[in-house]
Amino acid sequence: MADPSSYRPAPHHIPTSAGVYRFTSSEGQVLYVGKAKNLRNRLAQYFNDPSALSPRIRQMVYTAAGVQWTVVSSEIEALTLEYAWIKEFEPRYNVMYRDDKSYPYLAVTLAEEIPRVFVTREAKRRGTRYFGPYTKVWAVNESLDQLLRVFPVRTCRPGVFRRAKAAGRACLLGYIDKCSAPCIGRISPQAHRELIDELCRFMEGNTKTIMDQLRSDMEKAAADQAYERAAKLRDDLVALQTVSEKNTLVLPESVDADVYALATDELTAAVQVFYVRAGRIRGHRGWVIDRPANTSAAELIERLLVQMYGERAHITLRSRARSVDDVHHLAVEAIPPEILVSTAPSNAAAITGWLTKLRGAKVQVRVPKRGAKKTLLETVATNADAALKLHRTRRAGDLTARSAALEALQEGLELESAPLRIECFDVSHTQGTNQVASMVVFEDGAPRKRDYRQFIIRGKDGNGAADDTAAMAEVLTRRYRRLGDGEDNDEAAPSGLPSTVSSGQVDATSQPPQRFAYRPQLIVVDGGLPQVNAAARTLEDLGVSIPVIGLAKRLEEVWRPNEEFPVIFPRTSQALYLLQHVRDESHRFAITFHRKRRTQAMTRSVLDGIDGLGPVRQAALLRHFGSVKKIRQASIAELCNVEGIGENLARIIHDQLAKS
Repeated sequence: MADPSSYRPAPHHIPTSAGVYRFTSSEGQVLYVGKAKNLRNRLAQYFNDPSALSPRIRQMVYTAAGVQWTVVSSEIEALTLEYAWIKEFEPRYNVMYRDDKSYPYLAVTLAEEIPRVFVTREAKRRGTRYFGPYTKVWAVNESLDQLLRVFPVRTCRPGVFRRAKAAGRACLLGYIDKCSAPCIGRISPQAHRELIDELCRFMEGNTKTIMDQLRSDMEKAAADQAYERAAKLRDDLVALQTVSEKNTLVLPESVDADVYALATDELTAAVQVFYVRAGRIRGHRGWVIDRPANTSAAELIERLLVQMYGERAHITLRSRARSVDDVHHLAVEAIPPEILVSTAPSNAAAITGWLTKLRGAKVQVRVPKRGAKKTLLETVATNADAALKLHRTRRAGDLTARSAALEALQEGLELESAPLRIECFDVSHTQGTNQVASMVVFEDGAPRKRDYRQFIIRGKDGNGAADDTAAMAEVLTRRYRRLGDGEDNDEAAPSGLPSTVSSGQVDATSQPPQRFAYRPQLIVVDGGLPQVNAAARTLEDLGVSIPVIGLAKRLEEVWRPNEEFPVIFPRTSQALYLLQHVRDESHRFAITFHRKRRTQAMTRSVLDGIDGLGPVRQAALLRHFGSVKKIRQASIAELCNVEGIGENLARIIHDQLAKS
């Protein structure tokens, strides 16, 4: 038996959202499926004190070798998905839902002359309309009981109906006014059909009229101090809401679809797919892949669909097929008629045509805009976001992996010691404008965000650097020229300080003086050999001896100064993961600062064209109104309320912004 502590996930890795979890064996067999309103709290119960568990669950915990979870948006969705997985995997340690029943439906036998309404778990009869599936059979029964007060339609079985008709005497429901008694002619078949049609319209979603009436009656009863009746009406209202509840994880039975969602950052993409067959989620898969440089989400989706369905329909299916007919049948089975994606593929028409040809029938590839399918896609996207966050936190949060990464870096780069402090630099700009740079710090393989810094690139003439190597040289000079004295650089903008955004400077007395006193054991720059050589020359000119490397995005090569060939770490190396994390964090930090600077520059450009409006008054206007849009909407009187803005200048501002 396995020790539960050997596969127990760290508590901070587990989300606090509702979801479904699976315990699996070392061979990947699903042993147990459960749901939780709070995944973190629920899973903690399995590991904190296994002796407190029931014998069956305790044996499961010691038999399992891993646990995975899927996030959903509500507890009802968790119940639905739990049921679907129990039916799919038939875990040995699950007891609930082990029978061969399915979800409860509300059925209406429209093919009969006198239709009847009943609750069933079979949804296959011809001439019968089904509403559902639902998650709580007791709620459906209670709701049907309530609906019969408004729509007194037939609910009895055929035998009971025939006996009542022969005897000329209605059943009990007819006497308590929960049936209009068509069996004895109290209502005509046509009038009864109209009641059935009204009930169907209610079940289709036209619930507002009845809900409003119930709510009004409940409030009136409460005002009349008829509290028992008010409580009963409240319970009836809850029951009706349960009946009308739409289940986003169980779509109509006619729906067959694959639902894809992407969550991306600069280097990585997490893919999640839910397979919906006959309206139910039959399974899901997820991957985390390296994101190629300069690849958009639309291109990633296109590559994903080509890879998934190309391999599935063209290679695998032909190897299984015995004839051409088999190929067509298996292709239809493998490729659903509808593929829902979070981002439309870059060449949607070609992809759709290709999939239609492979399947031999029409295939739709689209981004749902509303309804249950959009809600389901949002759930898949939530799982993709959670998978990406978990992937990154596992890399950064695992102390063993971090130690292994630092040792691998020391060995692969031939360093004297493990690089316990790593500083990484990246430059960001738009065609040479709004040039900025970032510095991120990792200590013991984890981010140290309070040491992050942002730089505004000035250049020799104050108009920015000539190229990226010159910008990198300036940043390194400003960072390391006083390193020997243990002093901070007044040019570096500590992250999160608004005053640094406009000037790039910070008062040295506003931060502890030792924040740049630590000497890094490794410097990383974003780029290849030219960038590394330029950085090494800058450090040499400063008299600073610190190893410097560059991580190139194309093939993830690690370059050292003046080396003919790069260092190649294995793709699964913890050292490469750490370097990617460092570079990605630096790039993200630089991009964020650059976008902020660019937005401010665009804002300033609108106000710069107004005569008599200098930087001080521009800042006063922005502080007062918050944005140029609100300044444009302000009246002359409102503009005059800003310090330094007189009536004449307010009129000029108002008129010129109105024209722009």
